[in-house]
Amino acid sequence: MHGLVVNCVYLLKVVVVKEITKINHVGIRVKSLAVSREFYEKLGFLFIAGPIGPEPVAIMEHPSGININFILNAETDSTENLLMDIPKRHTGYTHMALEVDDADLVSEKIEKLGMVITERVEYEGAKFFFIRDPDNNVIEFHQPAAN
Repeated sequence: MHGLVVNCVYLLKVVVVKEITKINHVGIRVKSLAVSREFYEKLGFLFIAGPIGPEPVAIMEHPSGININFILNAETDSTENLLMDIPKRHTGYTHMALEVDDADLVSEKIEKLGMVITERVEYEGAKFFFIRDPDNNVIEFHQPAAN
């Protein structure tokens, strides 16, 4: 009987989490709206609104539906990404991954835009590569393995 109660409690927890349907947006702390906006526009993002709110925040959205909120309060003298660039490993989000159909084509376009690819990986049929935005936030472009 005890096992049945545990399984029922587990199922109740799963039902609550099941209501999450997708990631609504990614928040990225940046130094300059103008610089970040120009960079992300090159990746196809469109400016929606901002700055708005007490933080303040600006919003960009890609035609694929990916939404980015720029939090416009980063320290202007900061040059390191504290989650990626120092030996001590802090907790937190380290990067966002944008799924693409053709990593080779996208990497060619990225390089033509003058952006530096910092790493390339192929693993079990998947291909992915990484770049940094003007504030050193990491962006991964990920082509899943073919089924």
